[in-house]
Amino acid sequence: MIVGLTGGIGSGKSAAAAQFAALGTPVIDVDVISHQLTAAGQPAVLAIAKELGNDMLNADGSLNRAAVRSKVFEDAATRQQLEGILHPAIYEEAQRQLQKVRNTAPYSIIVVPLLFESERYQRLIDRSLLIDCEESIQIARTMQRSRMSEIEVKNIMAAQLSRETRRQLANDIISNNGSLDELQKNVIAFHQKYINPCIVSN
Repeated sequence: MIVGLTGGIGSGKSAAAAQFAALGTPVIDVDVISHQLTAAGQPAVLAIAKELGNDMLNADGSLNRAAVRSKVFEDAATRQQLEGILHPAIYEEAQRQLQKVRNTAPYSIIVVPLLFESERYQRLIDRSLLIDCEESIQIARTMQRSRMSEIEVKNIMAAQLSRETRRQLANDIISNNGSLDELQKNVIAFHQKYINPCIVSN
């Protein structure tokens, strides 16, 4: 079984994924793949620089994610160009990694922040697991982690699906308003559920 793990910015996707991995679950994260594919010298980075300009790169030749983020939020056409370069490559690598681990555990997890916006990833998964929290907590966590302003975080949230929509679309939901210990208890509960497919309900 393949479980698609998702959630809004600052919801705690990475923390939940790390706890699933600690339980022995294979975890593939498309953000990790994205970082790998946008390291200095990678074909995707060279293509982005060619299409969008060298100012999209850091001094070491890797992708300047802050510059890209600023540019794509200002220009929908630029965002489409970037997605046209990166998304197929990320998806291909995610499929390759899933194929590699498919018979090593009862289930595997693929972390996709924009899972519900992407038909191709929805076709890959058997169930979706939403890591959910209050919007005020999302903002506070993201500001602390990424040193963004409140306005920047709210702009990112506004560009994503609403919290209510994600909750309606998800098969399973973990509430992550509390501590890491509370998150771990919920992760363990779903781990037990996923390793026994006969008890997974719709």
